[in-house]
Amino acid sequence: GGICLSGSVFDQIEGKIPLNYEYLGEQTVKNIKNPVRVYRINMKSEKKFTFERELKLPDKPSIAVLPFENMSGDPTKEYFSDGLTEEIITGLSKIPKLFVIARNSTFTYKGKPVKVQQVSRELGVKYVLEGSVRSAGERVRITAQLIDGMTGQHLWAEHYDRQMKDIFAIQDDITMKIVVALQVKLTKGEQARLMSKGIDNLDAYIKFLMAEEYVYKLSKDGLILARQKYEEAIDLEPEYARAYGGLAATYIVPLWFGWEDSPEHAIEKANEYTQRFLALDDTNAYAHSYLGALHLIQQRWDKAIAAGKRAVTFSPNSADMLAAFAVTLKRVGR
Repeated sequence: GGICLSGSVFDQIEGKIPLNYEYLGEQTVKNIKNPVRVYRINMKSEKKFTFERELKLPDKPSIAVLPFENMSGDPTKEYFSDGLTEEIITGLSKIPKLFVIARNSTFTYKGKPVKVQQVSRELGVKYVLEGSVRSAGERVRITAQLIDGMTGQHLWAEHYDRQMKDIFAIQDDITMKIVVALQVKLTKGEQARLMSKGIDNLDAYIKFLMAEEYVYKLSKDGLILARQKYEEAIDLEPEYARAYGGLAATYIVPLWFGWEDSPEHAIEKANEYTQRFLALDDTNAYAHSYLGALHLIQQRWDKAIAAGKRAVTFSPNSADMLAAFAVTLKRVGR
């Protein structure tokens, strides 16, 4: 009818847990040769206590997505809000440099009135995303807000109105927009908007992001893997301009570092994908920068400078464009 502690356990927790104890003296315990000191916990104690475990924050941005609240008044619509939450978690978990708490952990908070700071402490994350779903007839409104779990400050909020024609299409659409918005806030800044320009396919965008991480490794093996992911992204979204640019980069980088066994083939492929990039988005600074790199590799100095200037014109505050143009100028002796 209660809980008793051995003396050895009592010695470890005394003064650390706010409970009342009653000493029962030494007692004979089954399967233990010598009598042990025993303390009974007073279960009628009016002291209230909670255990708070504060987990160390990961090195990279960390986020928990709380179950989106179904505010339609119809319990049968719960599947949509839960499904949207799961899609967002899945989408975010595929983004490099982002630590995302699993569904099983965040769904323990479903239907419970919890504070964001509590979630942040218990799950060891800096950011918390929460939202709601309302429906009226054939229309649905989805709201989402990003909160700093340390301070409780709202960092970003948005709402989306859609027709309830294709549930899965809505989930993908909203997930894509939230993924990009959170990237802008948490990882890549405004670069995320440029990378997602002209793309509505979430799976293709995720493939692109995975490819980018492989490119940043600047290794032969990384570039091979990146090339594969860019191609998968293009298979899903044939008009994805930045993916063609990425493909071009996987041929330009080996040329630049002297890793390419067949330079002529690499130049041909790099030029093919760069031209495709330009055809789809001729105002993209990266497209002109890649073209400039190709001209530079082939010692077409005037064309390299002209392409570099165009890249800087289209993105005058881009560190990447300025650095690439600086390299070009240095290479031609300016």
